[in-house]
Amino acid sequence: MHSKRPLPYSAIALALLAGLGMLAAGASPWLALAIVVLWLGSLSLVTPEAEIPAERIDPAIVSRGAIHETLEPVGLPLLLLEGTRIVEANQAARKALGNHISGQDARIALRHPDAMGLIDSADGTSVAIPGFTGARSLWQLTRRNIGPDRWLIELTDRTAESDVGRAHTDFVANASHELRTPLASIIGYAETLGDGDVDADTSKRFNGIIQREALRMLSLVEDLMTLSHVEAEKHDRPNEPLDLGQLAARVIAEVKSLKGKERVSLAVAEPGLQVLGDATQLEQLLRNLIDNALKYGGPDTPVSVAVTRGATDRAVLAVADLGPGIAPEHLPHLTRRFYRTDPGRSRASGGTGLGLAIVKHIVERHRGDLHISSTLGEGTQVSASIPLAQG
Repeated sequence: MHSKRPLPYSAIALALLAGLGMLAAGASPWLALAIVVLWLGSLSLVTPEAEIPAERIDPAIVSRGAIHETLEPVGLPLLLLEGTRIVEANQAARKALGNHISGQDARIALRHPDAMGLIDSADGTSVAIPGFTGARSLWQLTRRNIGPDRWLIELTDRTAESDVGRAHTDFVANASHELRTPLASIIGYAETLGDGDVDADTSKRFNGIIQREALRMLSLVEDLMTLSHVEAEKHDRPNEPLDLGQLAARVIAEVKSLKGKERVSLAVAEPGLQVLGDATQLEQLLRNLIDNALKYGGPDTPVSVAVTRGATDRAVLAVADLGPGIAPEHLPHLTRRFYRTDPGRSRASGGTGLGLAIVKHIVERHRGDLHISSTLGEGTQVSASIPLAQG
């Protein structure tokens, strides 16, 4: 009969301290737990040969099974390596890198020079690798030591963060460009007027240009503020019940009272279509769509608005024009900020390039869908489908 082997309390304490240290350093609880379990599992491999009965299952197999069960459900991609070989890859890692990586040499499986550099790095070394799993991907790989010849690679997908950062950079660059253009015109004409060597007609014309460019800047700043406000509220679903047909009738009556906008009409408005909505934002949505239809539709063609019941208990607000239409390749990009199919025409008509971006965010806040259809030579229709309020 074999004597009972004393538990390695010092090693267990060290494993627990390592886990607590990782939590204190900001590591995820799952990762800290995995490290502790792997460390404790590795202790079973040091059992003296004399104490292992012949019929007992190989402790390495037991340890490997425990490792698999520990790593598999972890949402963070993890690779367990012994030396340079990947002996375990959890489901998240296999999904990111492929099923073939299990059992491979890490230098072959990871391929990227910066990733292979982790093999000879110190514990906690982290590298960011652009293009690791695709052209626009960005992954952060971190080395975690768990034993004399065992270590983990923790993979964190930073692609979404990178895309957001890139989008913010592009937005600032585009906004700066849009503001710089009218500002440069204002400064140039103001300096010319300041010289005093212009006749009355020229002075009047220059003042008109300055006023027009100043109004263009004001419109752009207002749209930027509106877009920022709508984005800030996009997770707060409105809870005010309102009749979409009545709202459309009110907006169209106001629009038709303005000079040059008499050709807008309410073609149909089904009664009783109530939605949970923000009245101010839905009015702005409709105004933006009508303004676009008036600017880019035919100069003397009608603009029609319809409020109808759609499929699956939805109200559909649609604005249609009979203009020249939009080429198919532009349709997927129309809701991007500052996107224009014809920049010169858009600026000449006073467009900021933000109208449909604002519309898209308003529709998303109301848990709706935006659909744009167009046929060259026949016209364009933009429709917002919003869930009906439940009675």
